[in-house]
Amino acid sequence: MPTVKEILDTMDYGPAPESTTEVRAWLETRGTFGHFIDGAFVLASDSFATRNPATAEVLAQVAQGSGADIETAVTAARRAQPAWAALSGHERARWLYALARHLQKRARFLAVLETLDNGKPIRESRDIDIPLAIRHFYHHAGWAEMAEAEFPTLAPHGVCGQIIPWNFPLLMLAWKVAPALAAGNTVVLKPAEQTPLTALAFAEICAEVGLPAGVVNIVTGDGRTGAALVGAKVDKIAFTGSTEVGRMIRRATAGSGKALTLELGGKSPFIVFADADLDAAVEGVVNAIWFNQGQVCCAGSRILVAESVAKLFTERLTARLQKLRTGDPLDKCTDMGAIVSPEQLSRIRALVAQGEAAGATLVQCEGQLPAQGSFYAPGLLMGADPANPASVEEIFGPVATLTSFRTPDEAVQLANNTRYGLAASIWSETITLALDIAAQVKAGVIWINGTNLFDAAAGFGGMRESGFGREGGREGMEAYLKPSAPPRAMPEAAAGGLDAAPMPGAPSAGQPAIDRTAKLYIGDKQTRPDSGHSYRVAPQGREIGLAPLGSRKDIRNAVEAAHKAGSWGKTTGHNRAQVLYYLAENLAARQAEFEARLTEMGADPSEADATIRRAFYYAAWADKFDGAVKSTQSAKVTLAINEPWGVMGVVCPDASPLLGFASLVLPAIAMGNRVVVVPSTSMPFAATDLYQVFDTSDLPGGVVNIVTGAKDELAKTLAQHDDVAALWYVGDAQGRTMVEAESAGDLKATWAIGNRDWTDAQGRDFLTRATQIKTIWVPYGT
Repeated sequence: MPTVKEILDTMDYGPAPESTTEVRAWLETRGTFGHFIDGAFVLASDSFATRNPATAEVLAQVAQGSGADIETAVTAARRAQPAWAALSGHERARWLYALARHLQKRARFLAVLETLDNGKPIRESRDIDIPLAIRHFYHHAGWAEMAEAEFPTLAPHGVCGQIIPWNFPLLMLAWKVAPALAAGNTVVLKPAEQTPLTALAFAEICAEVGLPAGVVNIVTGDGRTGAALVGAKVDKIAFTGSTEVGRMIRRATAGSGKALTLELGGKSPFIVFADADLDAAVEGVVNAIWFNQGQVCCAGSRILVAESVAKLFTERLTARLQKLRTGDPLDKCTDMGAIVSPEQLSRIRALVAQGEAAGATLVQCEGQLPAQGSFYAPGLLMGADPANPASVEEIFGPVATLTSFRTPDEAVQLANNTRYGLAASIWSETITLALDIAAQVKAGVIWINGTNLFDAAAGFGGMRESGFGREGGREGMEAYLKPSAPPRAMPEAAAGGLDAAPMPGAPSAGQPAIDRTAKLYIGDKQTRPDSGHSYRVAPQGREIGLAPLGSRKDIRNAVEAAHKAGSWGKTTGHNRAQVLYYLAENLAARQAEFEARLTEMGADPSEADATIRRAFYYAAWADKFDGAVKSTQSAKVTLAINEPWGVMGVVCPDASPLLGFASLVLPAIAMGNRVVVVPSTSMPFAATDLYQVFDTSDLPGGVVNIVTGAKDELAKTLAQHDDVAALWYVGDAQGRTMVEAESAGDLKATWAIGNRDWTDAQGRDFLTRATQIKTIWVPYGT
């Protein structure tokens, strides 16, 4: 053993291993783990081994879940849910507090178990993961206590199916289980097959505190088990994992009515400006990429550095890279542990090889790796252009690309040059520059002069192909609630509509002359459809005019026009309110005209007055739907900003042709979105007549674009369009299924509902669905 003097001379780290005695005794006592169903462990007919990735040793045998196991667990959860939801918020809060306290008592045990099963350094498990998991249960105990007052019109979904990955096993469990229980749901959770042990330890804690049987059920297994859970009779699916699997889940749940939240992959930018504290930014890279083996979906794996400091930053970063210690994860002096599995290690190697083959140069830590186990030396890929596979694909390993930029605009272009949008890290001593870039980067979470900051009070989730929905904070709690009184369903209009054989701009032989032909409204002008065809509008069998038969190209043109109107989302809420007030006044001035049009179509003329009121209502909300400042970590201000989606598709009901249109379009544009709208097919004139109101109300061209025609064909085009960020659809079950399935390509957020009574269709729910939350972490104080 070296002397103190020798240590001071060499500054070498000595070994500081964490004891595994207690954990190994626990594993030996259990032997083979069964599923945790209805308050007890149940052995299965099949099992598999879970291994320590640092040594490849078998830690335990774990049950392989079947479809029958999932069905049993869901049945238990269903049986337990009414009684659990019937408890007062205070009573549920006490259960959650109990879980938090028992997790806290076993924090060191759980940290060692997590490191054995996952391979991450004990410092990360001990100092980050387990404390955060505990924090989530304490935080959501508070939400349970407050639920009756804070969410008086909301109710639990029922039974929630939850699927979590292997990178943060216990923390991801806490992210999902805590809000679900606080809201009054029961859960069936499937942990990752590589890392099931802390979930099973949590199951024992549930039994130990006496949690009612069936409230928490844990079924272990591989992807087949997860697929069975997605297909089971649950009310909500919450999934964290790869984008590819997220798409499969979106398609599998389409039309099922199941609520869905997806937290998926990322290729997050790490932007370093010339005035940044370079040493702090270097440590930020180390924390984001290497201390956790890069096995974090929000890791800043694309490092973008201002050209003027790129050489200096690269020198410091590569020097720091060579000092990293890769080895035994249980050693408190280890910086980087093991990759979770040999399969993941092979994937990392393959993607890095593709990056090198495309022209990048790999610089790796020169330290010696352990002789056994799944280890990979941390590295940088230099010279990877934006199209390099290493710059495009999520490597999910301790390797980052490094690219330079010249201007802030170029930094934003490079940062947004990805199909993902989970997180970003921005480094600058000029706070105005950092906040300006934060507003432009398309990501659900932005860290300024920091990285990988998490808290139960702060929402976490992505944009674009990183998924939709949030976990944490009020928004995460709301994701496990639904309206307690669903809206009154209404049938769609049954009169008239689109003929099977569209007319090329004029009635066919034998048809009476028609004196009215509407046009599409795209950008700031009326236009004829690309196809040149129109269709007969015949509500109640009585022809009243021709409407354009919009096509895929018309949708493309409308989306392009909507994107050109991007300044609408940047204007102040007050300015949007003024436009909507003006619109309401102009509509009121022409109320009699719209009442006559509604009467002509056989619709209720009172829709005109209700639409005017709705315009005033959303004008009032335009500058009042605020974000929040979250109480999270010290020396931080954590902002939750309501941002518009951007370009939205809106497919209106056939019934209520004016009020249904206004009820969907007005909240969307009040929040700063631009919309491409498919109005009522059978009664489109109530919507197309509005273009004159828009033109005289200072509404910028391109904010509202109207394309008439075959409803579901146009909806399908909108669902498939990669430049449409969100889609609202009102229609029958077949149409809803189609929209949700077709949206899986780019994983856009959808709201597919049946027709409803539109007289009371207004409120915060519409505004919430018209926005996505961006969480921004800003330095504050010391």
